[in-house]
Amino acid sequence: MATFFLILIYFAFISLGLPDSLLGVTWPVMQPGFQVTYSFAGIASMVISGGTIVSSLLSGRVIQRFGTGRVTVTSVLLTAVALLGFSLSPSFGWIVLLAFPLGLGAGAIDAGLNEYVAEHYEAHHMSWLHCFWGVGAMSGPLIMSRLIANNHSWRTGYLVVALIQFVLVGLLFFSLPYWSRVSKARPEVKDGEASHPGNQKPAARGVFYPMQITGVKTVLIAFLFYCGIEVTVGLWGSSYLVHTRGLDTAAAAAWVSAYYGSITVGRLISGFVTMKIDNKKLIRSGQIIILSGVILLFLPLPPVFALAGFILIGLGCAPIFPSMLHETPVRFGRENAQLVMGFQMAAAYIGSTFLPPIFGFIASNFGMSLLPAFLLIYIAAMLASSEQINVMMANRYRGAQQPGFGAD
Repeated sequence: MATFFLILIYFAFISLGLPDSLLGVTWPVMQPGFQVTYSFAGIASMVISGGTIVSSLLSGRVIQRFGTGRVTVTSVLLTAVALLGFSLSPSFGWIVLLAFPLGLGAGAIDAGLNEYVAEHYEAHHMSWLHCFWGVGAMSGPLIMSRLIANNHSWRTGYLVVALIQFVLVGLLFFSLPYWSRVSKARPEVKDGEASHPGNQKPAARGVFYPMQITGVKTVLIAFLFYCGIEVTVGLWGSSYLVHTRGLDTAAAAAWVSAYYGSITVGRLISGFVTMKIDNKKLIRSGQIIILSGVILLFLPLPPVFALAGFILIGLGCAPIFPSMLHETPVRFGRENAQLVMGFQMAAAYIGSTFLPPIFGFIASNFGMSLLPAFLLIYIAAMLASSEQINVMMANRYRGAQQPGFGAD
């Protein structure tokens, strides 16, 4: 039964990735029909991100009340309806209106399923889970491009992706009676896992209760800057290679695609590595690899070394996000894991939404050559916060005074 649910969750993450890259690749053919400027795509993207952040923050309390299964079914249904609405939208105003529920559904799915896998499955499954998200993110543009190449409208592409989501809704709906059975069969609390007997149930706490847990604020910094690195390189990498390293546009785009491919392949590989190496070492190793890639960007070497730097950054990113997510029950206890997971996902989305535009604004005034410097600041902040959490965990393991992995 646990294997069946794992396969179902993998499919859910493929479907989660499907719409994530659709707006960007489809906007050039959508924009003329809506008679708006290119910049309007940013409005829709920000609304989607806003919905995702809101649902991530609230996901813990909602899931505790209704259960992961019901929330997942409802959230996938919400994204399916929103995507269907995209395919039928007569004006850009409808795109903006539907962008919010699309983000709401995505955020709840992401936070809920990440916590479910962190609690019930081994670390390698978390890495492979996010590898499957990459499969979905790559498949969405392929579906759209193939349909457009065969003289179909972009609306048909959104319709096809919506139908895929509706099929998943059906599968998830019929699986609902079994979600609680798998949850009840979950293993005992792991050795070293934070636990707080006698605490109130987290559902009885305030909405911002996770912020009172010692260590959570530090972890949120790590999530914020990790996503700042991943998305900043993806968004501005091509511009950096063209304007600073002298590559032509096509070559730069190919190397940014290779960067995303290295993240996906890296997560597939790291899934096997987690069977031998724990999450803490994987996170640290990934950060060192990212730092190595950033240093290659700094050095005044031929462009091929900058390209190698992009691949190293992608490979370094691969294990970090899944490993940090999988550590959540260990760091903060099962009773707090779902609430903390929602806040972690919100911090991740805030980082991916705001840090890349901040760099873009500064780069537009001072030049793209600043990219390695900003990446160095981001990796330093992530490394410092991660090591601080490791110190807290080490102190608890040594039996020293517990730094509080409960409420302050």
